[in-house]
Amino acid sequence: MSTRLTPFSRLLIVVAILSGVVFGGKYLIDKGVFGGSSSTDNSNTDSSIKQGKTLPIDDDVLNVQVFTFGNAAPGLYFNNGTEPNENSRFYKDFGLKVKFHVIDDFDASRQAFKGDKVQLFNNETSAMATEMEGLAPFDPQVVMQLDWSRGADAVVARRGINSINDLKGKKVAVTPSTPSQTLLLFMLEAANLKPADVKMVEVPTPADAETAFKSGKVDAAVVWDSQASLREVPGSKELLSTTTASNIIADVFMAKKSWVDANRDKLRKFYDGWMTAVAEINGNPAAKEKAAAIMASNMQLSKEDALGMISALRLTNHGDNINYFGLNNEYKGITGEALYSKMGDKYHSLNLAPANRPNWRALSNSYAVSNSTLQPTGDNAGEGNARFSPATASAKTAPAVATKTVSITFPTASYTLDENAKSLIDLQFADVAKGFGNSRVRIEGNTDNVGDKLKNVELSRKRAEAVASYLENTYNMDKNRFVIIGNGMDKPVVGCESNASPECRAKNRRTEFQLIGE
Repeated sequence: MSTRLTPFSRLLIVVAILSGVVFGGKYLIDKGVFGGSSSTDNSNTDSSIKQGKTLPIDDDVLNVQVFTFGNAAPGLYFNNGTEPNENSRFYKDFGLKVKFHVIDDFDASRQAFKGDKVQLFNNETSAMATEMEGLAPFDPQVVMQLDWSRGADAVVARRGINSINDLKGKKVAVTPSTPSQTLLLFMLEAANLKPADVKMVEVPTPADAETAFKSGKVDAAVVWDSQASLREVPGSKELLSTTTASNIIADVFMAKKSWVDANRDKLRKFYDGWMTAVAEINGNPAAKEKAAAIMASNMQLSKEDALGMISALRLTNHGDNINYFGLNNEYKGITGEALYSKMGDKYHSLNLAPANRPNWRALSNSYAVSNSTLQPTGDNAGEGNARFSPATASAKTAPAVATKTVSITFPTASYTLDENAKSLIDLQFADVAKGFGNSRVRIEGNTDNVGDKLKNVELSRKRAEAVASYLENTYNMDKNRFVIIGNGMDKPVVGCESNASPECRAKNRRTEFQLIGE
């Protein structure tokens, strides 16, 4: 059974795992077991910001569930606290009375939604399908995106495991049906591995995964605080985190369809106020400081911890929401629909999500986004794809975090992609490249031993360039993101070094996609 977090226990968790505080962690804290009670010293909390006179609580109040987490900052900042009050900009600018309910217990947050104690509640896109059996009867709809996780979960591994590919056959501790498992599943896909290729050891929370890793019970683990694991396990390393896997975990507000249909204007005003706050926090350090101070004084945190929580996220603005809901034809990144559908299928294949879950069309409602008075310009402009500095020479030999082989067939002596080749890239690598948006991609072209060696090297390089150009032009990826290598016949598949059979020669004619760090 879930246990509601006391302010003291929440603070301890924040201090211990500050580098990993995003909704992936928040989602799991509230499914896990952290309890107890104690007093705490809040001397570092900035409590100088006071709410105005509290407004009467009546049926017109919009009740919003939030977690003790960084994505609550825009709402508390714009509302000047948790209670409806005269100094709230929701009230002064839009005539809205808004009350934020800090409900950290996961099950309690869902019961509050089902019982109409709150109209909006927090959820997370990638793992949402796993709880649709319980939520679907209430017709929940995603009405706005709150953030992208940027530094929450990480995969740590023992000495000798240097890439995701090395996890094959290894024991990996992970909390199922959560964003932590989403990260692991995405990483396995980037390494041409299936879930069955690793031995998933299920644990209640990432804190338990960390314990299992430290005790030597597993070879790798998805954790919040990778640094604690690395300090205590000699020779261990962080393979990858949501800092580079930047478009995988997306938090949202959901509401009942019946409420949205009856309160469209209220929802639109709330959205405009929230997004105004996001633009100010993202664009003005002083606003971010103020948001952290208000968050700290209302959630019994230090201001420093609140700032750390906010900084671990990309608070998504109006332009980001347009992209998330697929309303921008120019946007080629991950959308809410793509993330929900992809991960729903993956979780269903693991028997963790129902087959008859709602599709995205039924689950999403972009009314507030589509009817906003804001324009996606300036601080309201969407984030866009990551930009990279030109790759250095060391990028050609940097260790690969993950390697994915795709058998792209070219006509003899040609380096032009045909439609089948483009489809292969779309199906087998594009989602990986979009999800790991802050990772460089090294593309290596390889041939068999037929023909002149030097010509094969040049041909394989041009083929790798053709693949990079396709990703650049089709998905608006930065040209500097790619590192191009032409191996020719010099890097055959293990076991096919002699190219002795047609099967081996076919295996050697391949393109490899490798995720590498900066």
